Amino acid sequence: MKLKNWSLLLAFGLLLVVLVACSDGDSSDTSDSSESTDETENESSEAEEKVLNFTNLEAIPTMDPSLATDESSFIYLAATMEGLYRLDKDTQTSEGIAIDHSVSDDGLIWTFNLREDAVWENGDPVTAHDFIYAWQRAVNPETGSEYGPYMMNGVIKNATAVSSGEAPVEDLGVTADGDYTLVVELENPTPYFETLTTFGTFFPLNQAFVEEQGDSFATSADTLLANGPYTMSSWESTSNSWELVKNEDYWDTETVNMDKLTFEVVKDPQTAVDLYQSGEVDRVDLNSDLVDQYSTADDYVVSADTFVYFLKFNQTTTDALANENIRAAISKAFDKQAMVDTILNNGSIVANGLIPADFTPMPESGEDFREVSGDLVSYDVDEAKALWEKGLEEIGTDSVELEMLVDDDETTKIMVEYISNQLTTNLPGLEVSLKQVPKEQRLDLDTNMDYELQVSRWGPDFLDPFTFMNLWTTDSGNNKMGYSSEEYDTLVQDAAATLATDNAARYENFLEAEKVLFEDAAIAPIYQASRAQLVSPKVENVFVNPFGATYEYKWADVGSAE
Repeated sequence: MKLKNWSLLLAFGLLLVVLVACSDGDSSDTSDSSESTDETENESSEAEEKVLNFTNLEAIPTMDPSLATDESSFIYLAATMEGLYRLDKDTQTSEGIAIDHSVSDDGLIWTFNLREDAVWENGDPVTAHDFIYAWQRAVNPETGSEYGPYMMNGVIKNATAVSSGEAPVEDLGVTADGDYTLVVELENPTPYFETLTTFGTFFPLNQAFVEEQGDSFATSADTLLANGPYTMSSWESTSNSWELVKNEDYWDTETVNMDKLTFEVVKDPQTAVDLYQSGEVDRVDLNSDLVDQYSTADDYVVSADTFVYFLKFNQTTTDALANENIRAAISKAFDKQAMVDTILNNGSIVANGLIPADFTPMPESGEDFREVSGDLVSYDVDEAKALWEKGLEEIGTDSVELEMLVDDDETTKIMVEYISNQLTTNLPGLEVSLKQVPKEQRLDLDTNMDYELQVSRWGPDFLDPFTFMNLWTTDSGNNKMGYSSEEYDTLVQDAAATLATDNAARYENFLEAEKVLFEDAAIAPIYQASRAQLVSPKVENVFVNPFGATYEYKWADVGSAE
């Protein structure tokens, strides 16, 4: 068993990163050149082609960096595109399109010098204007991006005014000083801004190509334009399989070792393991039963994660969910410890708050944020029943029917059946029905606030508590549940603005805001994820990031499977 974990430090990231299984180098056959024929040369070329094969739990919801909101989309965007910087094996920023940058003394002006040898897949140069277009597009209200405003509002100058339609996109604080110098003006000093630039929302876009594709942009491999390590092949928006092919036009193509990475959607863990055992795929996720079966195998790997799962309560749909006591009762009415121990059984831990454990330390004491904040929502069936009865009395009923929206993979199905059974058993008069849909559909229903209860999750996009806390401000594009608290908004917004240069004070605001969130029973935390996997020993240098895109494939390689 190989146990992989990390502890993240905020002070410019003294980070330990997960490195998925290393092994020996590869070998190739040689033959006498005098006996060579076209046929044998072709066979040799095929034999030497470096390919890794993986599964994916769902189809890719979108390859449009302005519209992406989910794990899968950001993984494949990071593989095919490149922003100013890229996270390396140590989760530090390494050169991307930017070769370096400078920051003004007041921390507000960031000037990025761009390389002149980076090109798009069609041969066009990647310039500062591509970043300006992409960032303006992400906050343009006509685009309908959730992540543009979420990532840029309060960070880049005038982003809030632009995203709310109060200012033209040209007012966004990003300009070009020639083709290869990008100047970014911030609203407030933002120490983590460098890590933000590695994230998919901040990737550049070729304006002429995007506008030429129109509504078809990013709906198929033919309507994508790569500037990163790989190009997308054999993909349409409904595809259950696709390929990443080495991008020979990438500025750092000599560093890219793989010729091709293939991916197939497999939702059933046993089916995935069968493919792994037959040698058809090189990495699979395990559910609880399979963990028991394979936990002693040499290729069994557990990777700690920073994704936190929670129940969202849409307060706009029913009187019950608009009631704080009803929401609080549901939050406390299911045994999370039994669930992670028996249903998941993969190293996941109970979540009794929002900020994950081992994510960020307090600036002065160095104590883990989660330990300082403590358990804010624990399983307590007696208290849950008391809150439930009080809530039912307040809304004038003795029964409640709720529908829970969830993803359609097998592991999620087992987990939510357990949760719904716990809720209906422990809260008399509650009936819960399940609505299982593909992830892309769930995200659409969430965006339209067309749900009652929803099992959702969040992984950090950058190295700061703000990546979690900003989700639930009143105007956040990720809120989508009718929650609004003036006190919470003020605490979070002050942490980003008036307290921007006082990290200790910022963290005190985050601690207080998290308490307010759960006093209001805005969401119900469930668990902090961990990944139990089988990973072939031949897989080398596929890095697992604790924030941003989960997997980094640029440096992937194939070793021997011995």
